Amino acid sequence: MSEGGDELDFSVVDPTLDAGERAAVIALLAECGLDYEENIEALVVCRREGRLVACAGLECNIVKCVATCPDYRGENLSLKVVSEVVALAHERGHTHLFLYTRPENVSVFAGCGFYPLVEAPGYVTVMENTPIGIRSYCNRLKALRKDMPRIGSIVMNANPFTYGHRYLVERAAEACDWLHLFVVAEDVSLISYRDRYALVAEGVKDITNLTLHHGSQYMISRATFSAYFFKEKGIVGDCVSAIDLLLFRNYIAPALGITHRYVGTEPFCATTLKYNEDMKYWLQADVSPAAPVAVVEVERTTATGVPISASEVRRLLRNERFDRIAEIVPPATLDVLLKNYAPMRRRSVELPPGASEAEGWQTLASLPGGSRQ
Repeated sequence: MSEGGDELDFSVVDPTLDAGERAAVIALLAECGLDYEENIEALVVCRREGRLVACAGLECNIVKCVATCPDYRGENLSLKVVSEVVALAHERGHTHLFLYTRPENVSVFAGCGFYPLVEAPGYVTVMENTPIGIRSYCNRLKALRKDMPRIGSIVMNANPFTYGHRYLVERAAEACDWLHLFVVAEDVSLISYRDRYALVAEGVKDITNLTLHHGSQYMISRATFSAYFFKEKGIVGDCVSAIDLLLFRNYIAPALGITHRYVGTEPFCATTLKYNEDMKYWLQADVSPAAPVAVVEVERTTATGVPISASEVRRLLRNERFDRIAEIVPPATLDVLLKNYAPMRRRSVELPPGASEAEGWQTLASLPGGSRQ
């Protein structure tokens, strides 16, 4: 992709395959005071006479790592490279796009058709390429609004749904006139979104003052909180959780009249613990024109004296400890784990006619190397 008179050459590179271009982009970003993000899937690079002068990265439907060489600013290179990466996103089937930029650059990207959503004050602004995206989503939520004094909310990944999740929902529903429960929709967890949502629906179906919601890209998604899904990289930065929580406070909570948000205490995961602490600040402090949302921490319930954790269920699953899993998840969850997520050796076990998958762990346990070992 060349622009003759300007002698600009645009190309698309895979940073996982082209180490040279990746290194050049990292250097350009550093020159601009920006960090490279390892999860970028494609890069649009712009060169003039062989020199890298601009770049933009794409991760699914998120535009990030946009930079222009300081020597070439004022030449609309940012607009041009973003236009190229937007075209690339459309070619890949992504039409609803998000973009991360510094607050001082918002006006530049407005010229590319992006509209500001929320700002982590002084650090980063998230924009989307439609003026009605968040508004349309909130209008759909408003149709489910309950005008009552105390409206609670929970956002859960449920990877997978455990008795601990059920306990949190029960306590919140008891304390509120109505409870809105959101299941994180980003499909990058061990348990698929389809299974997670179905298990939550089954697990809370008897709670009458509750609305179950599908998640969206506007809460705990790659667009708003990417570090949640890459916990091995360490505790997320304040700006990442700020984006997600301010979107909730500024848009989602007002649409549904939410007054409280419930979370379980976090004894294990540093990322979730940090997110809970950030929640108390961004939802309650005087940092937004929107009304505060009170954060309520509920002490985790336990099994055999240990707090119930979905991460522990996943660990037990890897070790085929279905006897222990059965103590901390509802039967429906156990059944799905055995049917869809147990090791392949388990799936090859022939069960008696009419036996449920949840009964199958007993068959597995009787085999050499079975789940009781």
